[in-house]
This record gives sequence, structure tokens and C-alpha cells, in this order.
Amino acid sequence: MEADLAAAYERCRELHRRHGRTYYLATRLLPGWKRRHVHALYGFTRYADEIVDRTEDLPPAERAARLTEWSEQFLAGLRGEPTDDPLLPAVLHTIAVFDLDLDDFASFLRSMAMDLTVTSYATYDDLLDYMEGSAAVIGTMMLPILGSRDPAAAREPARQLGLAFQLTNFIRDVEEDLERGRTYLPDEHLARFEVTRADLEQARAEHRSSPKIKALIRYECAQAQVHYRQAAPGIPLLNPASQACMRTAYRLYGGILDEVAAADYDVFVRRATVPNRRRASVALTSVLTPAGTPMRAGA
Repeated sequence: MEADLAAAYERCRELHRRHGRTYYLATRLLPGWKRRHVHALYGFTRYADEIVDRTEDLPPAERAARLTEWSEQFLAGLRGEPTDDPLLPAVLHTIAVFDLDLDDFASFLRSMAMDLTVTSYATYDDLLDYMEGSAAVIGTMMLPILGSRDPAAAREPARQLGLAFQLTNFIRDVEEDLERGRTYLPDEHLARFEVTRADLEQARAEHRSSPKIKALIRYECAQAQVHYRQAAPGIPLLNPASQACMRTAYRLYGGILDEVAAADYDVFVRRATVPNRRRASVALTSVLTPAGTPMRAGA
């Protein structure tokens, strides 16, 4: 039993290491006993995402069936039934250790199911409804693991940080999402800048953005920065041992937006990544920052 649990945590850690480089680096700054629980949450969310995104050759009904089957295994595990899934034991153990809110997991799975049928969002509010489950709840899942001297005050900043991180991913991955037949840039934003889906497809084909698309991306970056500003007050509220981790994650994800800006907001010319030298510098600076230091938004 213990061997199976250790193997499940290791499976989650490996998923995190391979697919979440930025967050994985930040997680290494946590106390050792906390890391595996963060890996478990990442593994859960990543595996569900892969059921949706890595099975594109299958008919939609079969993809939905696979997600439903895995979700039912998870729910059965919550009821105490045995599972032979390779990573769910770690997730179930983490939920039990921290008494995590099961509504957050239900909301997450709902958003994953939306990705099987929804390919665009009419308004920013519609996108936020999706991100409530796909991003905001990740922040609230994480909060009990990170710990806080004032969990009630830290809750909304945690939600906002989840939204900020996901919007950053959406901005960086416009081309990749188009390849999957989706766009997470709201239709109302495209219309504001006179950009069509065909314009985005043309930019993908040419690996070059038009001035209108660059203006759109600049606007989306500003939207993300709003969420970063709202998230910043929560980091000094975390337990001191967790602050370096989240300062690093905050700065590195914000650094992706800096790289987008450095490319003149052309997300089709190259995928924005933070250079390794800056990643190391940010991690060191975060470690050396005294706990409780106010977080400067955008820094």
C-alpha cells in the first residue's frame, strides 16, 4: 500500500517535472514534505487536461467517455473504494491530509468537460466562468498546502493568482490552442481590435502577427496584469516557508508577459519563455527576500 502511494506521488512529480517547468522550479523552494502534495495536485490537473487535449484523434463522444470514466474513478476513490489508477492514490491522500474542498475538484472537472465542446468564448465574463474551474480553484486547492496566517484574507488573492497564471498561458499559447481548434481570447476582445479568427489562422500560417493582433495581445497582457495586482497582497500572508516558492512562481509567470512584450507582442513569431539565467536569478532573489515583504505587483 505504501509502495503504491509512493509510486503515485512519483508519477505526479514526473508529470510536473516534464510539463510544468516554471511551477516545478518554484515548487523546489518548498519544504520537502509539502512538495509531493503540490505535485499531486499538478498531476491531477495535468492528467485530466491530457485526456482532453492529447486524444484529439478520437471522436468527441469517446473523449468525453474517457474523462467521465476517470472522473468516476476519482469519485469512487473519495468514497473509499480501491483504485488501480497510477496517480489517483496520491491525489486522494493529499485531499485527505489537508481536508481539501471537494467542490473545487468538481468545478475543475466541469471546466475540463467544457474543453470537449466549447471552442471559443463570447465575452470575458464567459471566459472567467470557465477559468473559475480551470484556474481559480487551483489557487484555493493550493492554499491549505501552502498555509496562511489568515486563510480568509488569502483566499481571493489565491484565486486571482490562478487566473493570472492561466491568462498568461492563454496569451503565450495562442498558436498551440488554434492548432487544437480553440481560442481563449474572448470574441468581444477580438471584435474590439477588429481581429477575426481567420486573421489569427493567417498569423499562425505566416508565423507573424499583424499590428491589430499585436494590439489585441497587448490588451490581453494588461488584463492579466490586473489579476497579478489583485494576487500580490496574498503572498506575504502565506506561511513563511511557502513564500519563496510563490514569489518565484509569481515573478516567473509574470516574466512570460515580459518576454511577450519584448517580442513586440507577437506571440506567433516564437513561444515566449523566460531565459534560464533569469529563472535562476528570480529564484535566488525570492529565497533572499524576508518573509512578509510586500509583493510589488508586476515584479
